[in-house]
Amino acid sequence: MSRLRVYARIARVLMVVALGLSMASVFGVFERLGIAHSMVRRQRWSRFFMARLSNALPFHVTVHGQLPRAPMLWVSNHVSWTDIPLLGMLTPLSFLSKAEVRTWPVAGWLAAKAGSLFIRRGSGDSQLIRKQMTRHLEQEHPLLMFPEGTTTDGRSLRTFHGRLLSAAIDSEVALQPVAIRYLRNGELDTLAPFIGDDDLLSHLMRLFANDRGEVEIHLLKPIECQDRERAALAFEAQQAVQKALFGEVAKPAEPRRAGELIAA
Repeated sequence: MSRLRVYARIARVLMVVALGLSMASVFGVFERLGIAHSMVRRQRWSRFFMARLSNALPFHVTVHGQLPRAPMLWVSNHVSWTDIPLLGMLTPLSFLSKAEVRTWPVAGWLAAKAGSLFIRRGSGDSQLIRKQMTRHLEQEHPLLMFPEGTTTDGRSLRTFHGRLLSAAIDSEVALQPVAIRYLRNGELDTLAPFIGDDDLLSHLMRLFANDRGEVEIHLLKPIECQDRERAALAFEAQQAVQKALFGEVAKPAEPRRAGELIAA
């Protein structure tokens, strides 16, 4: 692909980012003036931005399944930073993100203004974020989280952690499992995953230097959470995503003996 076309693609993304910064600046001005901006409006504008960013990315997207009509806690496998705009364009929603994102130049500010919730890993603030998530869902604002806790290369699925799924139980909303898969020439895409020590600029250059890839998004059957245990919910959601991605279900972990548990 010609260098000129690569630069044109990058310029298009930068124009969309500039649009996002303009929108976030408006929210910032309103905040300084003490003018309240509802989460509904933030989510709608976020979806508007995500749709335009997705259109600027070198992917052809196919969506399978039906969008939920009621607010739910969305849970998805995580492959790349591009998961966020591709899923965020589907419907107005907020994201649960690691706290480091908030410190990122541009992206962190945009995420905060869009209504993202942030959590610090291992900081002991899980109860606080659980309450924030519960309040968010009780106010009928859809929320998406990546229960694997990190990205993968798309060839496997990590364990879904159920700790924060208590928010869905507390707020009495359902889980919406989502499976996202990147393909290129009929095979799993090796360019889309954003893992390890990869940096955003290098990742963008690799994506834009190649032809369009394919993205499949599967909106799976919602899972009711009422009177359920969070670990069971996490495993059921993981099984659903595993089956959609690889045609097989995850095997349950082998039970551990009491002595092994104490030793661990």
